Amino acid sequence: MSNWIRCPKCNNKTRLKIREDTILKNFPLYCPKCRQEMLIDVQRLDISVITEPDAQTQSR
Repeated sequence: MSNWIRCPKCNNKTRLKIREDTILKNFPLYCPKCRQEMLIDVQRLDISVITEPDAQTQSR
């Protein structure tokens, strides 16, 4: 069994398919419709979005 990866923001199909045994870590997913790139993790057809903390300035 395989499924299309859907964009977490706009819920449209991307150009990638995953199977039940697919494992992805820190994968840069690009959505051609909303033109967003995000990092995802995939395990057993379960997709989770990785949110990176914003860079903060260092004060001296």
